[in-house]
Order: sequence, then C-alpha cells, then structure tokens
Amino acid sequence: MAESMRSLDATDRALLRALSANARVTGSELAAMAGIAQSTVALRLRRLQHDGYLKGSHADIDLAALGVTLQALIAVKLVKHVRTEVDAFRQAAPTWPGVLALFHMGGADDYLLHVAARSAEDLRQFVLTYLAGHPVVAHTETNLIFEHVVGHGLGDLLA
Repeated sequence: MAESMRSLDATDRALLRALSANARVTGSELAAMAGIAQSTVALRLRRLQHDGYLKGSHADIDLAALGVTLQALIAVKLVKHVRTEVDAFRQAAPTWPGVLALFHMGGADDYLLHVAARSAEDLRQFVLTYLAGHPVVAHTETNLIFEHVVGHGLGDLLA
C-alpha cells in the first residue's frame, strides 16, 4: 500500500481526509475543502474508487437504538492451520448472525470476531452454535465491550 499511496497527490489526500471524517459530505463541500471544481471532485472520486482507495461508504447505525445492547470481541484459536480449513472459516464467519467484523490476527489468537447480540443469552447461543462445535475451532475467549470509541487517526496518515 505504501507504494500506491505515493501516487496520491495533495488533492486526493484532502478528499480522502474529508470523507474519512464525514462520508456524507456533499460534492460542493468537498470541492470547497479541496479547492477544486465540483465536476473535478466527481472525476477524482470515481478514480479513487477505481484504484481501490475508496471501498464504499457506510452508515454508522446505533445498535443500542435497535435493541442490540451487547457487543463482544471473541478471540478464536484454530485447531490447525490447514489452508482449506482456514479459508472455510474465513468465508463462513462473516455470514453468521451478529458478526460485525472478522480480523485475521498474528500472535496468540488466529481470529478476532466483533459480534453484536441482543442479550447475554443470545451471545451465549452464538458461541455455542457457531464456535463451540465448529470443527476447526480449538478455543475461544469472549470479551465484552463496554464502550466503543471511533478514532480519527486516519487523517494524520493522509497528511
């Protein structure tokens, strides 16, 4: 990624910084922030998408407002690291109900699952249904999330 980041100019970086802070910013606001014409913003955004810098935009949904009041990070250790089994786990886990993110880790754990549930019982059922009986899962450790604060450090990386 470091090689491709060098091809971004100051305008591209300004657009990415603005979008990382607020993905709903309008084209005219982006143009003003970057000091370019609004038509140029559209062209640049299409190029940034085509080149893989912009993968999408996402809504920040308040899970608690939906009655989903429990989140957890579940560390997963696999029994063995056979490529087909690791790939099968990696493909299946993001499709399980409540899985918000899957991280492939280096270190003591192989994966980290970010999971949302309506209750402790629902979280327990998730672990029992999808992890405890999974043939490649050797061990799990569930950590409850009390608070999730989103960082804003991306802007510094785009300077």
